[in-house]
Amino acid sequence: MRANASSRPRLEDSRFKDTPFDSAIAGVVNAKRTLDAGFTSVRDVGSRPFLAVDLRNNVNAGFIPGPRIVASGPGISITGGHGDLNNYSPQTRVMMFPEQRDFQIADGPEQVRETVRAQVKYGVDVIKILASGGVLSKGDQPGGPQYTYEELKMAAETAHQVGRKIAAHAHGTQSIKWAIQAGIDSIEHASLVDDEGIQMAKAHETYFVMDIYDDDYILGKAKDFGIPQEFVDKERTLGKLQRENFQKAFQAGVKMAFGTDAGVYPHGDNAKQFHYMVMYGMTPAQAIQAATWNAADLISRSNDVGSLTPGHYADLIAVSDDPLQHVEVLEHVQFVMKGGAVVKEEITRR
Repeated sequence: MRANASSRPRLEDSRFKDTPFDSAIAGVVNAKRTLDAGFTSVRDVGSRPFLAVDLRNNVNAGFIPGPRIVASGPGISITGGHGDLNNYSPQTRVMMFPEQRDFQIADGPEQVRETVRAQVKYGVDVIKILASGGVLSKGDQPGGPQYTYEELKMAAETAHQVGRKIAAHAHGTQSIKWAIQAGIDSIEHASLVDDEGIQMAKAHETYFVMDIYDDDYILGKAKDFGIPQEFVDKERTLGKLQRENFQKAFQAGVKMAFGTDAGVYPHGDNAKQFHYMVMYGMTPAQAIQAATWNAADLISRSNDVGSLTPGHYADLIAVSDDPLQHVEVLEHVQFVMKGGAVVKEEITRR
């Protein structure tokens, strides 16, 4: 699954108020919530600079409870792109330490290569690049291309040279195609993919990770969390199309992995997406497979997670009903075992 390790539902201007310590504390809390929800291995694709790396290391050391984390660094964005501070005064800066922002800005193939290498230096497992505009950012449109094909190709080649996979945030039709052609491993969102893009993804065996629960949450909670009207308007335009294209891509045979954008909505609610995956064409078994075997393949962990076979970690969950009949039961996990150790147990013993 996909998640943002350090985030929580909050006002749009919170990055001017929260300290790195706020995010670190939230990361510890959210790691436990995610594990208790039954997700024993996750992929982070964008959080405060290298927080997910530290969180991963502390979970692996047994210092804090949480899922195994495939960690990214901050998303890589163009100047004025989805990850930049747009529509603020030139004096506005947000930095955790010199030259490190919530997102890293890289323009042109050579800067992109340098940035990918720097992220690997700091211990990331996966690279995240923002290929198109987005919903939760000022001054851009989700469908608008941002990185060029040449820049995306450089990012993919550099990541693959050092054994890392790379994910592209891409809502826009052209950006999706460029990312696939460039050799990007997964397309996050893929909202405006067209028939040609679907066939390209199938031919290249590119994964689509489509967060089709988000639409209901963003539109339903916009007023509660002070989400700007610009963001709401963009989501209204995008949400229905993304769900329809999820169905088209799945029916065409595109590889699909479960990914939620947790952090846009509360961590621990990750399993709410299963309902929508079934609503838009999957069987419950196929939705579960997208979150287990397929997701393990995407994060390069199929040798030890994603299936109950010899040589794999003993990761188990238990629920009160058959999820193959009622997939929504996965929203209420009562028992979690990670690596043979029970980490949650709400089942009454007789």
